[in-house]
Amino acid sequence: MSQRLREVIAGVFSEVDVVLAYQQGFDKLHVTPCFMTMPEEINKLVWNPLCAHNLTSYLPSLKKKKVAVVVKGCDSRTIVQFMEEGLINRENVVIIGIPCNGVISVNKVLHETNHEPIEDITFGENGEISVKTLKGEKTLLLSDVCPDKCKTCQYPTPIVYDRLVGDPITSDKSPDSVYADIKEFENKTLEERLQYWEQEFDRCIRCYACRNACPMCICQDSCIAETRDPHWISQRSTLSEKFMFHMIHALHLAGRCVECGECERACPMGIPVNKLKRKINLDMKELFGYEPGINPEDKPPLYTFKVDEATIKEHKI
Repeated sequence: MSQRLREVIAGVFSEVDVVLAYQQGFDKLHVTPCFMTMPEEINKLVWNPLCAHNLTSYLPSLKKKKVAVVVKGCDSRTIVQFMEEGLINRENVVIIGIPCNGVISVNKVLHETNHEPIEDITFGENGEISVKTLKGEKTLLLSDVCPDKCKTCQYPTPIVYDRLVGDPITSDKSPDSVYADIKEFENKTLEERLQYWEQEFDRCIRCYACRNACPMCICQDSCIAETRDPHWISQRSTLSEKFMFHMIHALHLAGRCVECGECERACPMGIPVNKLKRKINLDMKELFGYEPGINPEDKPPLYTFKVDEATIKEHKI
């Protein structure tokens, strides 16, 4: 796959200013984004289940350049959402799609290896991962150390692409599984749900990594979480201020979150922040029949206005 990807990237270099792909990080367990501007940099390229970053996050800031970007199925939803909201010039983007069987959660691997330094990691064809530490070698299964989003993935093949590297993959996950955990959570009482989020958000250190990693948080330079005018949130580290930030973040993404999970991947405290956005997505789906990042011709429901919405009975709200 890596060799085929190199060939495809080599073929598009003459068409673009920069190629967004992956390279080896600071150790064997980490892969980082790579910005290639010269063909000889293709040798940096890495492709394996550690390529978890959503590279499309960089596209709005590169709107004036011609860009080729490597995307997985989940990442491609971001591009579709960008198209729906007019945030990119589609003609300036070459989408190199790669069908994906799942990526790795670095945190889950570290948990399984007791946070021992990783000396080497290799990947088998059947989803087996061999991890070598100073204390020995351990075999893990991709299905055990993948992010939760991969366990219910409906789009293993990119929704949009200009080049496809590999054969398309059809999801074997039930559509009913996508929001099963959210529906189960809603069976809890209001008090139980409040207690759950109080415990989770109380661990927030307000580093804003979730916001910074989110591809749909495009107004970071004027984010209400940090502006003084209007000054809606103070810098105090209280639970109410943390709640306020996360509520604003979640509502800002209503009908826009593509569930790529970058917020959870970036959170240093392991807070399930994507759960909140997915709850809102479920509401949007039930109210408007809308799923973000699926159809470039769609218009996000909150971008439109109707005096009477067929599925909203205001007197019952």
